[in-house]
Amino acid sequence: MSSQQTSSTNDDLLVVSSVEAAYGPIKAIRGVSLRVKPQSIVTLLGPNGAGKTSLLKTISGVLEPRRGGITFCGEAIAGLDPARIVRMGLSHVPEGREVFPLLSVHENLLMGAFTREDRDAVARDLEVAYGYFPVLAERRHQDAGLLSGGQQQMLAIARALLSNPQMILMDEPSLGLSPKLTKEIFEIIRRINGEQGKSILLVEQNAHMALQAADYGYVLENGRIVLEDSCDRLRQKEDIREFYLGMKQQGVRGERRWKKKKTWR
Repeated sequence: MSSQQTSSTNDDLLVVSSVEAAYGPIKAIRGVSLRVKPQSIVTLLGPNGAGKTSLLKTISGVLEPRRGGITFCGEAIAGLDPARIVRMGLSHVPEGREVFPLLSVHENLLMGAFTREDRDAVARDLEVAYGYFPVLAERRHQDAGLLSGGQQQMLAIARALLSNPQMILMDEPSLGLSPKLTKEIFEIIRRINGEQGKSILLVEQNAHMALQAADYGYVLENGRIVLEDSCDRLRQKEDIREFYLGMKQQGVRGERRWKKKKTWR
């Protein structure tokens, strides 16, 4: 996995520049800038309502930005149709899985390859996806709506792979899953990155897992980036350790966590 740098370069895969987006009069993203390099994993941390999901939707074209720019592979994609963005190589695994419940597992995967015409390569990619998720191969003829939550999450990730993306946006892949399944999902995410070279922009409430898996991280609060650094350094920062990893500094006894102020504010 490649490491991030402190300044933007021409080889950045994704560049988000001062983007603003809103739902009617309510601003969800307030001048956010970030970037992702090829073959890297970048994580977005932040509390509920910080704008993380809205940012992924804006990047993938589901939500249109009001200001700012987004480039992918050097091309402007802000405001483009989501289907066109998928064809360019950027896939989105939304929060809540959103599989097609009345279609079989196999049919769901083929939906991921809907924009492709290279049938032989699609067949190979199907087998690769089944290799990452053997339980899906076992249940390939079962309706997706009958899968467990963890299996549906696997299906959502596998379906994204079938579009043959250069980059995948993943929104809360561990949501509602057991610790065992969460660990399994993150192991597969790391394999997809390492073996397939897919870049991943990851939104995840489980900060422990996210900071272990990713190369670089951004902290988003109230629609703004308030902190960014390598994940190795973020894990050592006192605010991250206390507010996101649940680790209090020794000697701070009796001080209520919610009364403390983060130093980045």
